[in-house]
Amino acid sequence: TYAAHVASVPGADWQHVSKTFVEGLGLTWNPLTTQIESHDWQAELYADVARFNRILHNVCTDIWSYISIGYFVQIPVAGATGSSTMPHKVNPIRFENAEANLEISSGLLDVLGSTLVTSRWQRDLTDSSSQRNIGVAFGHSLLAISNVAKGLDRLKVAEDVLAADLDTNWEVLGEAIQMVMRAEAIAGVEGMENPYERLKDLTRGQRVDAARMQEFVQSLGLSSEAEARLLALTPGTYTGIADELVDHLK
Repeated sequence: TYAAHVASVPGADWQHVSKTFVEGLGLTWNPLTTQIESHDWQAELYADVARFNRILHNVCTDIWSYISIGYFVQIPVAGATGSSTMPHKVNPIRFENAEANLEISSGLLDVLGSTLVTSRWQRDLTDSSSQRNIGVAFGHSLLAISNVAKGLDRLKVAEDVLAADLDTNWEVLGEAIQMVMRAEAIAGVEGMENPYERLKDLTRGQRVDAARMQEFVQSLGLSSEAEARLLALTPGTYTGIADELVDHLK
């Protein structure tokens, strides 16, 4: 309230003096505070970082899983120690380390975000103890980011494994076939009834190879153009406009 200031020098424009002084230090002036600067902005920042941590944590668990099923291969580091009893094994230690650090960071940031916005009549000093852990929280997040970057640098895509997996799952084309059947029905082609049910009978709970899928397509009575388009599809080429969509990430 500037009560003591006004009592001392009544004629001074204390808000102007305060604003000039604070902004002269390169800081943003806040005209309304309690005994301390509001911690609301900190809570918002910590929530944002914690959300980032959790997204990155999910990336780590996904990569770990892809490594486990062979989609990604880790490039060995010369001289590095493998598993304790399996020297041939390359552990995904970078991603496991990142997971742990992200969990610790998010936990600390959640606590900071919830405690710093509360105070006993804006007069207690709980925040001074809590804020001693800000660096710890950010440190764990930065360590995780460093480990993820190093882990990604030692990964390569097992294209042969991906191609083989796709080639044993021709049933994924069931989606394309039923949508083409619906489009054909709208165009007036007869015999396109119940596309979902017909694909379910063919694919549900069972593997379908290339020959069986192509035989099914040829039995539908599609227009020649639609049939040729479907027969040219493979699980590996059924990507739509994915190559264009990823440009949005640039």
